[in-house]
Amino acid sequence: MDKARFDRGLAQRKATLGAEYVERSLDNATAFSKDFQTLLTEYCWGAGWGDDTLSPKTRSMLNIVMLAALNRMQEWELHFRGALTNGVSIDELKAIITHISIYCGVPVGVECHRIANRVLAEEGLQG
Repeated sequence: MDKARFDRGLAQRKATLGAEYVERSLDNATAFSKDFQTLLTEYCWGAGWGDDTLSPKTRSMLNIVMLAALNRMQEWELHFRGALTNGVSIDELKAIITHISIYCGVPVGVECHRIANRVLAEEGLQG
């Protein structure tokens, strides 16, 4: 493991997903999944998100589109929350979901709206 890359990844992961969520994920890792959590933190968050070429906001927008295309809605919700944290505006999120609906299919767009409405209400961001 590259300690510097892991530390960079841990900081970015916490900044996007929230320290409580990340610490819970790491603390709840079993003997079976502990190495995987380390890999996610170092590789995805340290090498990927830790590269300054793209901003966290841009990476968040890319992630919610890719996760919708893959129909990984539990991860989509997590990264939708992260997108809010990383400064993606409500108008940008609406436009992104429209784009998802056009290119990935209306049923995926419907599910994205269902999740988005619930998250926005939970966050007190629904009008």
